[in-house]
Amino acid sequence: MNNKPLIVGGLLIVLVSAFVVGLIAGRTSELHSGMPAPEPAQAPPLPAVAIVPGPASQQIDAIRRGVPIDQEAAPPAMARVENTDIKRNRAYPMQPPTIPHSIDNYQVDKNSNRCLLCHSRANADKFQAPPISVTHYMDRDDQFLATISPRRYFCNQCHVVQTDAKPLVENGFQDIDTVLSHGKAN
Repeated sequence: MNNKPLIVGGLLIVLVSAFVVGLIAGRTSELHSGMPAPEPAQAPPLPAVAIVPGPASQQIDAIRRGVPIDQEAAPPAMARVENTDIKRNRAYPMQPPTIPHSIDNYQVDKNSNRCLLCHSRANADKFQAPPISVTHYMDRDDQFLATISPRRYFCNQCHVVQTDAKPLVENGFQDIDTVLSHGKAN
């Protein structure tokens, strides 16, 4: 059975050849049939529907904002970026901090990272910006590097800008400090 790889390879070649021949034959018969190829079907445009919130109990999906499932709603206005430079509290340990300023037109790619202009350890004091955490200088084996770890280089993987967006659904989340402070009060 030393020829087993050759047999399997030969069968694969035969199968691929048969597929290609069938494909070519099918296209040739379409060209010679004289009939034009059918146009792809276009779905009719959906009418814009005004958003009329209904009771939460009647909604199938709260994110649809009260619009029936078989209708398309006009999208809500884009949320505006809060450009206040005020840091928000974190809700849980190890939560990546949000970005308290606009990052429009920031270049972050393999050649350049605009965030490092202000947040690198060398420039943080000059720009009054919080320096990048030491965890961003560690490799996967927790060894410290001289420069930012490649796995932590693309900031927007974890950090997002703060916006004035309204929550899509109600949220009763309480951070641990709030939960603990209510426990002491009782």
